[in-house]
Amino acid sequence: MRRRDFISLVGGSLVGGAAASWPRAARAQQPAMPAIGYLSGGRLEGQSDTTAAFKQGLSETGYIEGKNVAIEYRWANGQYEQLPALAADLVHHRVAVIATVTPVAALAAKQATTSIPIVFTTGSDPVRDGIVPSLNRPGGNITGATFFSNLLTAKRLELLHQLVPNANVIAVLLNPKNLNVELEKKETQEAARALGLQLVPVQASTEREIDDLFANLAQQHVGGVLASGDVLFSDRRQQIAELAVRHTVPTCFAGRLQVVAGGLMSYGARNTDTFRQAGNYVGRILKGEKPSELPVQQPTKFEFVINLKTAKALGLTIPHNLLVLADEVIE
Repeated sequence: MRRRDFISLVGGSLVGGAAASWPRAARAQQPAMPAIGYLSGGRLEGQSDTTAAFKQGLSETGYIEGKNVAIEYRWANGQYEQLPALAADLVHHRVAVIATVTPVAALAAKQATTSIPIVFTTGSDPVRDGIVPSLNRPGGNITGATFFSNLLTAKRLELLHQLVPNANVIAVLLNPKNLNVELEKKETQEAARALGLQLVPVQASTEREIDDLFANLAQQHVGGVLASGDVLFSDRRQQIAELAVRHTVPTCFAGRLQVVAGGLMSYGARNTDTFRQAGNYVGRILKGEKPSELPVQQPTKFEFVINLKTAKALGLTIPHNLLVLADEVIE
């Protein structure tokens, strides 16, 4: 072999080998796609609207699921006692941020880690629940957004009373597994007393229990149902709306999604806005901001929504004063 051919062959082999190794080396140098942990006390099937809003907020900061960020979902499916183990699993997987849904999920994540940032969404007061010490200065590794659903039960009861003024007995639907169940029951009883109403607390934590309690409402002469803002009742909104019509019981819910699903009326903040804010916060934290420096987001607008189709199915005529007050009327 001539010397020129030998050099050319060796040189070509070296160059070819180096070229073949470049893609692998380049891939090794690229940063791994960050993963977000999404911890919810609810179920996947009932939260498509809110998870879409969360991902919308995330996209506002430039993060798209599957493109430059991964999301590890953990659903407790109403079994809140599973949340500590699910939170520990997300910590084990070393996610970059944990997003939580329900106050119980937020507390489970808070107990599982003091270093991984946590962004919560909740319908209650996160200070009262012990999630953060202050709304403006949450401190530590946790912040989030609240739609204050559980603080509006008195207003929802008042609206329901205006709709069915002759109903003296009102049931309040509660989840016994909810962190605030006793406090919410007490506050609703005080509001009912001020209106001269008899309040009947009814509890359900499963789909079957929801069926059973509606079947028994007629025996208790209940004239209306006030559903708390628990994630279970949001997830099961279609079931509750159908049962309410079947048993001819006017029902007031905590959020608009329940009325879109066929519920009669609702009063509260639009929780999809809250989930979008939470997603935005997660993106900002991935970019380097600290949760301790991000104040807890609070709702600035509350909306009153009425479903006229459901009112007709119940044989109800919505008073003019309530129609005037409504922010949205679904026909």
